[in-house]
Amino acid sequence: MLSASNIHYEMAPRVQGLNCGGLGALHLMVQRLGLVEDLDRSLELLKVHLPYHESDHVLNIAYNILAGGERLEDIEARRQDESYLNGLGAQRIPDPTTAGDFTRRFSQPDITSLQECLNRARLKIWKVQPKGFLKEAFVDVDGTIAGTYGECKEGMGMSYKGIWGYAPLIVSLANTKEVLYLVNRPGHAASHSGSVPWIDRAAELVAEVAGTVTIRGDTDFTHTEYLDGWDEQGRKFILGFDAHPKLVQLAEGLAASGWKRLERLPKYEILTEPRQKAFRYKEQIVIEKEYKNQILVGEDVAEIEYQPVKCQKKYRVVIVRKNISVQKGERALLDEIRYFFHITNRQDKAPKIVGLANGRCDQENVIEQLKNGVNAMRMPVNDLLSNWAYMVMTGLAWNLKAWYGLLMPNRERGSQVVQMEFRRFLNAIILLPCQVVRTARRVIYRILGYNAWLSDFFATWERLQQLVLVE
Repeated sequence: MLSASNIHYEMAPRVQGLNCGGLGALHLMVQRLGLVEDLDRSLELLKVHLPYHESDHVLNIAYNILAGGERLEDIEARRQDESYLNGLGAQRIPDPTTAGDFTRRFSQPDITSLQECLNRARLKIWKVQPKGFLKEAFVDVDGTIAGTYGECKEGMGMSYKGIWGYAPLIVSLANTKEVLYLVNRPGHAASHSGSVPWIDRAAELVAEVAGTVTIRGDTDFTHTEYLDGWDEQGRKFILGFDAHPKLVQLAEGLAASGWKRLERLPKYEILTEPRQKAFRYKEQIVIEKEYKNQILVGEDVAEIEYQPVKCQKKYRVVIVRKNISVQKGERALLDEIRYFFHITNRQDKAPKIVGLANGRCDQENVIEQLKNGVNAMRMPVNDLLSNWAYMVMTGLAWNLKAWYGLLMPNRERGSQVVQMEFRRFLNAIILLPCQVVRTARRVIYRILGYNAWLSDFFATWERLQQLVLVE
């Protein structure tokens, strides 16, 4: 089928093409949000604005990622692309070295100001959503490891896994997969280190539009000294709790009538007929090679009231008991019981609490997209603060994807965009081949290809043109 052989190349005499035609729609959205003016007003990093302003630098780094770039050096390709410059109405954009120098101008208050600028734009998006949006919001928090092979990066450290680099903190909104706050820390920092102020900021932000706000985190984020304060503020929480001997003893002392079989809800509803499950070759190999194998036999759930040492009141602790059969080949060696604990001030039934707690695991997909989708944790510059600033500016590309999906007129298709991986979003919405024509008053993007998302793309573009956002 691939039979072309007499292939020729030639330069087009006048027509110029652009491979990221969808970028213009996102730039229009940024302008409608007032983000450009807010960045220039809130950030004071340049003494003289010749020719660039702070917003030019921030958007230059974010747009580089949206145009398919992966690192600072890729900005040079954008800089030499006349169609790219015409599409954004720019005479020039900062080169990679200038962009790197810009990241080194940030102090910690400046980075906080940058993130608050983005959050003010985010609120405008949320306030034009249909009624019932964020009726129940979930703020997820977790830490990760961003490794680097560089040896001259100030603020780096060795993690508990023996990896040199940094230990970013990620606070995200599970409903829309938006990143609310990114915090860079030395590599040896504990996962929960310094997380409480950022959790409070995120909860306060989301509470402006949400009915209820629930904070979720693993056992590292059970800040028992702050639970009473969160409860008094009306904040809900579902947090993992370490299985220390006292709790295990309480679980083992429960009567048999206190336990109920945990029935997991299906991940989705089957609309036709259930498919036949594929054969598990990995399981077969484990049995044949007589590797030690742990098989979940059953799960039970119970709940107790428990008052942590640093709390002044009791809270619900939902307990999951897993019955695990340890096998080797076809032989059962022993049965093992493991307990998992979740502390919460929500009043839902215990199985729902377990399901909501497990739902926090989806944040790992957000972290993966930050690392390998937008490459926000590449750590390209030379110290902790400059890498933190780069992380936030690059993370803006991920948030722009979510905002665009939230503004799509077709709510179902918009939800798909919000849930998309970043590379798929680029291929569906941004990387549209087009011709850019600049006239005296307009910049025209002439789409030269077709995909199944174009009808939604044009509908969203028309909405962006007429959009009036609430301050």
